[in-house]
Amino acid sequence: MSVLANQNSREAALIRLIQVTNDVLDSRYLKHLKNIVFVLVLLSYWSKLYNKVLVGGPVQAAKDLKAYILKLAFKQIRRLPQVKAKINKELGTTLAGMEKSMMDKEGDILATLSLPEHGLTIDEVRERLLSLRELKAADWAGGKVSGAIYHGGDELTDLLGEAYRMFAVSNPLHPELFPGIRRMEADSVAMVLNMFNAPSTGCGIMTSGGTESILMACKTYRDMYKDIKGINYPNMIVPVTIHAAFIKAAGYFNIKVITIPVDPVTYRVDVKKMARAITKNTVMIAGSAVNFPHGIADDIVALGKLAKKHDIGLHVDCCLGSFIMPFLEKAGLPTTNFDFRVEGVTSISCDTHKYGFAAKGSSIVMYRNPTIRKYQYFLYSEWTGGIYASPSVAGSRPGALVAGCWAALMHMGKSGYLDSCRKIIQARQTIQDCVKTIPQLHVKGNPIGPVIAFGANGSMNIYDVGDKLAERGWHLSSLQNPPALHISITLLWASSADKFSQDLRECVQDLLDHPDGNKGSTAAIYGTAASVPDKTIIDDVAAGFIDLLYKA
Repeated sequence: MSVLANQNSREAALIRLIQVTNDVLDSRYLKHLKNIVFVLVLLSYWSKLYNKVLVGGPVQAAKDLKAYILKLAFKQIRRLPQVKAKINKELGTTLAGMEKSMMDKEGDILATLSLPEHGLTIDEVRERLLSLRELKAADWAGGKVSGAIYHGGDELTDLLGEAYRMFAVSNPLHPELFPGIRRMEADSVAMVLNMFNAPSTGCGIMTSGGTESILMACKTYRDMYKDIKGINYPNMIVPVTIHAAFIKAAGYFNIKVITIPVDPVTYRVDVKKMARAITKNTVMIAGSAVNFPHGIADDIVALGKLAKKHDIGLHVDCCLGSFIMPFLEKAGLPTTNFDFRVEGVTSISCDTHKYGFAAKGSSIVMYRNPTIRKYQYFLYSEWTGGIYASPSVAGSRPGALVAGCWAALMHMGKSGYLDSCRKIIQARQTIQDCVKTIPQLHVKGNPIGPVIAFGANGSMNIYDVGDKLAERGWHLSSLQNPPALHISITLLWASSADKFSQDLRECVQDLLDHPDGNKGSTAAIYGTAASVPDKTIIDDVAAGFIDLLYKA
């Protein structure tokens, strides 16, 4: 009887629990709460859809929706065993080709997989270094490579090497040990601030390159507006042509990125669409002077007005424009307003290791005042190792690169940079004039800096043009969305621009005369990339390439 009674008691308790649960779920208060949650979810999705339509327009929103659906579908298809096996096989073939191409350039150089049992003599090491230096590479010295190597001349290179040797053991982390490095770093920042017409409150930091400068600026605005405005879910609004370092910063620092289309004719960011994209969580906007893809300067004055109106940061990416843009006005060349004279500009990045001709590994990020810059610092006063403070990502830094940067700035001076600016812009103009005379090609926008990009008209495939030029030793950068070829004109192109123009005409004519002739692989690669809805496949190829860089 007791067992039966206990069982009845448990059943009664369960029934009461179910009744109470139903009463709670059916209560009008909970119904109101469920309705509120439903409305909030609906508003969230509506807000995302509204922003897509508002910023990109209904046509672009429809394209994005289609791409999203195709991506989801392709992602599921990829999981099918047969499809997965096929993709992995093709991926393996592609990476094997990349590996062969990379390793072939190294010839019979032997890999070193462990420390030598006994250290090599200085002469032996030097011999190894010389053999590695002589490995087959592109003809950058002949002015046939886009960007990559910003060479200021052999004399300057020797000076940079001498500066490096003099300060090889120095570290800016310890100014008490290396006061000369502290002075040279402060001077370098001050000289660049002066170039960009910073106010008396202007200040800056030296970093390892443009990417770190951009990362630091994004981190600064995230932290500043969290402190000042209480923004916990920050976003930044940037042109679709902005440097990928901004997207990297967003991933590192958990900042939402909203990309804005550019005008299809001028390739400047659409300021009206950028204005519509600004929300209460926006901490910064950005523009380029000039951008990497097409060498176009955005309308920084208009962006400055937006930044002031909404009390947000405006970063100008002048990493590539660097020591060209500030000298256009002095050279009597077409220019635009882009520096600290523009109201609303709160920070600028400038690479000293590009057209400043310093050794790779130096850039300057500048701020309108120290109040902003302080948010870039990492400060930790409770560490058991002592009070810790650093201005950027790195702790220890190579003081030798600081010395090299200072040496380059001091040796070149205003007159040297003015002269290099004129020569580089003249080389760009030579190529630009050539492109305009070829009916099958067109220049992207109206470049004013050291970069030019050009696309193809009609049935001409611009990637085929690039492959033909590659056969003649020219190394250009391929662009996508839309397809184009890009050249960052370095000082070395001053003597090769005419030859390039001649080769460009001949390559286009060759494609016209032999439309069914042998084509290179670039068109196929970018055509495949454009047709694949799930870009993770392209990411896998890119990751595989990076893996190869570290394959001994």
